Amino acid sequence: MSMTDPIGDFLTRVRNAIMAKHRMVDIPSSKLKMKMAHILYEQKFIRNYIIIEDGKQNILRIFLKYDKSGAPLINELKRVSTPGRRHYVDLEHLPRVKNNTGIAILSTSKGVMTEREARKSNVGGEVLCHIW
Repeated sequence: MSMTDPIGDFLTRVRNAIMAKHRMVDIPSSKLKMKMAHILYEQKFIRNYIIIEDGKQNILRIFLKYDKSGAPLINELKRVSTPGRRHYVDLEHLPRVKNNTGIAILSTSKGVMTEREARKSNVGGEVLCHIW
């Protein structure tokens, strides 16, 4: 089965797992998805992630994080750039998500990074998603 929007699939699987109060979610792996999971881990939105070798594509298992009351730390995941409508920004127009309480994940010439890292690296790029 071919997938036209793997990043949208990644975000939807995480969103659905959070709404169902699951502790983990399995996603078909790719380098971009692993980097996005690493960013979510660094920003403390998820507990951890691992790669499960299956001999084909591999599986990315993400362990979701909830606070003491059971509320998820990820409130919303929003896809910005889609295959039909790409959204590029330069350095001056890097987004600030929810007054800097959230993050934007960008694909830049220096790799996949948050908007804060892009500001420090003086680069713009394609805005993949907003997370808060």
